Amino acid sequence: MKKKIVISLEPRKVPTVKTKFRTICTQIPTPRFRKLYRQIDKYEASLVHDQLPIVWDSAKDFQVFDADGNCWIDFTSTIFVANSGHSNPATIKAVKDQLKKPLLHSYNYVTEIRAKFLEKLIKMTPKFCEKACLFSAGTEAVECAIMLARNWGHSIHKKKINIVSHLGSMHGITTGSEMLRGDPKTLEILGYSDPHVFRLPFPYPWDVENNLHYDWARRFESDMAILKKKGLDFKSIAGFIIEPFQGWGAIFYPKAYIKALENFAKKHNALLIIDEIQGGFGRTGKMFAFEHYGIRPDLLCLGKGLSGSLPLSAVIGSKKIMDLPQIRGSMHSTHSGNPISCASALANLEELERKNLVSKSAKKGKLLFDRLNGIQKKYSNMISHVLGKGLLAGILFKNLDGSLNRSLPAQICETAMQSGLLLVHTSRSIKISPPLTIPDAALAEGLDVLEESIKNLAIDQKEN
Repeated sequence: MKKKIVISLEPRKVPTVKTKFRTICTQIPTPRFRKLYRQIDKYEASLVHDQLPIVWDSAKDFQVFDADGNCWIDFTSTIFVANSGHSNPATIKAVKDQLKKPLLHSYNYVTEIRAKFLEKLIKMTPKFCEKACLFSAGTEAVECAIMLARNWGHSIHKKKINIVSHLGSMHGITTGSEMLRGDPKTLEILGYSDPHVFRLPFPYPWDVENNLHYDWARRFESDMAILKKKGLDFKSIAGFIIEPFQGWGAIFYPKAYIKALENFAKKHNALLIIDEIQGGFGRTGKMFAFEHYGIRPDLLCLGKGLSGSLPLSAVIGSKKIMDLPQIRGSMHSTHSGNPISCASALANLEELERKNLVSKSAKKGKLLFDRLNGIQKKYSNMISHVLGKGLLAGILFKNLDGSLNRSLPAQICETAMQSGLLLVHTSRSIKISPPLTIPDAALAEGLDVLEESIKNLAIDQKEN
């Protein structure tokens, strides 16, 4: 059964828009979209059903264009990928230079571009990161990290193979990644729940709303005690794996909670794995999102913003973990280290440095959150939380009774799209993540559109 579509796919007349950064000059969605959507829907599974109904023809820096003359300010970075800007000229040049060789694929054989990229990656990452495993997708990196942790734990004791994660965290869509998330419906369909994966409840800020002195460290200890009662031997923990924030709402952990988790992991000789696939490479105003907590993990899972455009992911960590004898030669993938992806990633990392995009993300993040907090204050009856850091924000909406409003995110995104702004919507939130290269003026204009879209729906709700 196909998922019910909330946003209309039928072309409709909308107001014309023409500014320095936006153009809307046709019906939205366009007739072209309807034609192509029907073609794709006939042959492909439901991947496109949840996306905003526009046809991506080209994208440059912080703007997305269709073939009918429309232009949007992009607050999505596709899906948190284009940190250094869409179609970055340096990235395109690097890819073209690699194509000229010609060499499109090399499996795991040695290439010059692979060597250059790996050297740059390790030099740009924290000192504890000495080696990398390359893959194509983030979920592959997570699977690798799980196997690394379990092999490392097993080398200490054969029963030290348990993994601790958090309910609801998104680590990918492969079976191992789904085990970490622990969604009951998914586990029921899979017919299996890994008995060696234990899941903590996520420490949501609204769990203790208005309690400024809540002891989050004790909360972690209490939750671990519950897992112990469920059969978890602390000595058997190979590793903890966490996203530095829960993705759907850009919800960061309380710092005291994460510090308690880190101390616990060290005490029980368990690895700390951080899934930086969404948060890495400047997205949150620091090179990696875990740096907001002042902790030292053992492994990092990387993806999305790593290459800035093409499929590439990685796990990085210390030699003692990455070079375990029992896994030598087993951690690889058909397209890992693809020369075109490596060329793109190398140029992307160089652009992050050359343009000081990490520090710019932090500065632009202050502009973003000053404005978002003002919007929340103005529409406090609709917006329950504004969360995130840097150029990553999550906006959560509420009903009059305070419960989570699941319809407003899609409605607001549809209205904004009709006015030239692209946003990410989930069933529970709106997420904002523009390219780190976005000018202040374009960021401000996009926020104007967002506020106007919220205002229009607030008026509609009041009238109804």
